[in-house]
Amino acid sequence: MAIDMNIQELVVIRDSYLLIYQMRGEWVTKNSKILPYMHHVQELRKRSTKTEFQHVPKIQNKFADALVTLSSMIQHLDKNFIDPIHVKIHDQPAYCTHVEEEAYEIPWFHHIKEYLTKGGYPELANTI
Repeated sequence: MAIDMNIQELVVIRDSYLLIYQMRGEWVTKNSKILPYMHHVQELRKRSTKTEFQHVPKIQNKFADALVTLSSMIQHLDKNFIDPIHVKIHDQPAYCTHVEEEAYEIPWFHHIKEYLTKGGYPELANTI
């Protein structure tokens, strides 16, 4: 996609030190499964004016993992098109301070537990 869009400056961010060092050419790639990936990266480097490789620890990569999960769920008729996902980053974390406790006398999982232990739906299960 970067080649198709004629991207000139590229930042590659990975959570694997091994891949980062291999992409930089500092370490040799011995795994044959990674070689096609490495050749593709080298082709990207030739076509861009600046290519940078950065490591991000897995613990800080949750946002990227969430985006990957989202993108894997989206099917588009044109395989070369990606719908933009707009993300707002706030300066402060958001807190939910007005959550009211529900006034049920039994916990929310009571009927599920009853179904699992007795093997059948409780009476009036469809009215709750």
